[in-house]
Amino acid sequence: MKKIEAIIRPEAFQHLREGLSAVGISGLTVSEAAGCGKQKGKQGIFRGTTFEIQLVPKVKVEMIVEEEKLDEIIDVIMSHCSTNTVGDGKIFIYPVEDVIRIRSGERGREAVL
Repeated sequence: MKKIEAIIRPEAFQHLREGLSAVGISGLTVSEAAGCGKQKGKQGIFRGTTFEIQLVPKVKVEMIVEEEKLDEIIDVIMSHCSTNTVGDGKIFIYPVEDVIRIRSGERGREAVL
């Protein structure tokens, strides 16, 4: 199993969720996040005064998937979240040693499904 962590633009989330649902992914953890990368923040204007927004709002989407679905899910994330501009986000992939469902004690694949 693999853990996919995608940091994306907030406005891309609903489109991504629909794409993941279409390929059978319904279990997600979603968090609001803020960060900066190459874009190093952006300019904001409030009542005529310009200021620097150093941390840009993002959404972090996490899911545990079977290794066989990994490439398909990465393709969905890429196609639904890319605007071909700086700030589209990143995808991180981690190995998952085990998963345990607290309620039933199920482990591994059964705990994820």
